[in-house]
Amino acid sequence: MEMSMEQSTATEQVTRKKGGYRTMPFIIANETFEKVANVGLHVNMVLYLLNEYHLDPSTAAIVIFLWNALSNFIPIFGAFLSDAWLGRFHVIAWGTVIDLIGLIVLWLTAIIRNARPPDCHGESCAGPTGGQLLFLFSSLALMSFGAGGIRPCSFAFAADQINNPENPQNERIMKSFFNWYYVSVGLSVVVAVVFIVYIQVKAGWIVGFGIPVGLMLFSSIMFFLGSFMYVKMKPNKSLLTGFAQVIAAAWKKRHLTLPPKNSDMWYFQSGSSLVQPTDKARYLNKACIIKNREKDLDIHGMAIDPWCLCTVRQVEELKAVIKVLPIWSTGIIIAMSISQHAFSVVQAGTMDRVVRNFEIPATSFGAFAILTLTIWVAIYDRVIVPLLSKYTKRGLTVKQRLGIGLVLSILALAVAALVERKRRNEAMREGFMNNPKGVVNMSAMWLVPQYCLTGLAEAFNAIGQIEFYYSQFPKTMSSIAIALFTLGMGVGNLLASLIVKVVKDGTGRRGKNSWLSSNINLGHYDYYYAFLSLLCFLNLFYFFLCSWAYGSTQDIKVWDEEVDTKLEPEKETETE
Repeated sequence: MEMSMEQSTATEQVTRKKGGYRTMPFIIANETFEKVANVGLHVNMVLYLLNEYHLDPSTAAIVIFLWNALSNFIPIFGAFLSDAWLGRFHVIAWGTVIDLIGLIVLWLTAIIRNARPPDCHGESCAGPTGGQLLFLFSSLALMSFGAGGIRPCSFAFAADQINNPENPQNERIMKSFFNWYYVSVGLSVVVAVVFIVYIQVKAGWIVGFGIPVGLMLFSSIMFFLGSFMYVKMKPNKSLLTGFAQVIAAAWKKRHLTLPPKNSDMWYFQSGSSLVQPTDKARYLNKACIIKNREKDLDIHGMAIDPWCLCTVRQVEELKAVIKVLPIWSTGIIIAMSISQHAFSVVQAGTMDRVVRNFEIPATSFGAFAILTLTIWVAIYDRVIVPLLSKYTKRGLTVKQRLGIGLVLSILALAVAALVERKRRNEAMREGFMNNPKGVVNMSAMWLVPQYCLTGLAEAFNAIGQIEFYYSQFPKTMSSIAIALFTLGMGVGNLLASLIVKVVKDGTGRRGKNSWLSSNINLGHYDYYYAFLSLLCFLNLFYFFLCSWAYGSTQDIKVWDEEVDTKLEPEKETETE
């Protein structure tokens, strides 16, 4: 697609008027307050389920894992909806409204007394009815659907506002943006874990759930107030169809022999810089082979049947998704490992949590992970990267950061196993074997090292994953790139719930106490953590294999953004 000088000038003028750093407060406020509202609920929901719905710890943990999984599965659908149909702005807008409705419904479960089981009478606690669980789960589902619209798009939408390929410093700016955007979200999680959780514990659930509703309402207002300033990229409505066309065309031409790389038999879009396919996933390259120009192309050089002939760009878009899947799969186990806070909450509840006359809520220890992540990102971005750049030009590579994160996750679980072993031995020595609510003479600060290691693991691996996916996809697929990360978190939580179920049932046979017994002192949570550490160790070797197989991350440096996006701000302006 060619642009005249007048069109280019008009585009530059529109770009200066829209987007930029001035839009960040509105977009980040939306993401931040959504996190404050929802993460505080995720962290403290285990206590709500234990105390108000009378579920046992393992059942409550499974509910939390499944809720987290749904909250991380839905974003992949939100991403495709955004990039292939509605656009990021509209998906975020709808997600914000749905999330707010879900929070209001959850608030009602605390306000309406009959929405929960009656209070316990001595040792007798009535369980929730089907209607009560349906009301509760409907609120959790609505929040998951809302998060599915906000989480995959907000990050990419913010990147749209500041991304400028013509700026020589754009790559460095975007790398710094990944780090600091994640930090802003991390700080919001700290606020949620510390303050929202504390309010819920001290002021009760009505006030504790009401504040997130108010924050989400403010988040919605902020996002819509900035609407007139946003750069709103048009969705690629042929994206999903294009994937199907590439698969169909490659299958129909499966018997063809691939031509040489510099052959003129490759079909590409006019003006595109992608004139020949890469060597990775070569079986799809047959989709862009021109067999007979007279039969395959019309008088304008366009494909007569797009289900038989696709552009190089279409082929590479599908390849981008397929190629990252093995490395993406290595993030499932670490997602499972950093989601083990439900049992840590139970541990903290049996330990001395008083520090200088202040009692730290059991669910607030997760703040140490986020604080560690935030401090490390600041040190890494401002100190370590400039230092390493003198010797390596780019600092640590994305793959190196992913691997370091996996190693740290192994250490975090190993430390967790050792600390739980010490806590359990102390409980036995003090005679609390049959009293799971007894507080042992051991400071809960022993849990801090494992949280700090988890935070470091997330700082290396999670941020590395986001940057990796974003760098390997065209900007028109940015939401899908970000959603891959949340999808991995979802699969990790689903796997975690499955492991909890298998471990609980498998180790509790023949009248034995399960490792994950509802009485933490009779169980062996230390064995459980050690088992997870072993899984992470095996996953590290799997990552080395996938990383080697992937090869270079610099196969495609230019994704034809000028073809996709240069006219979009101008079109957007004309429609407003």
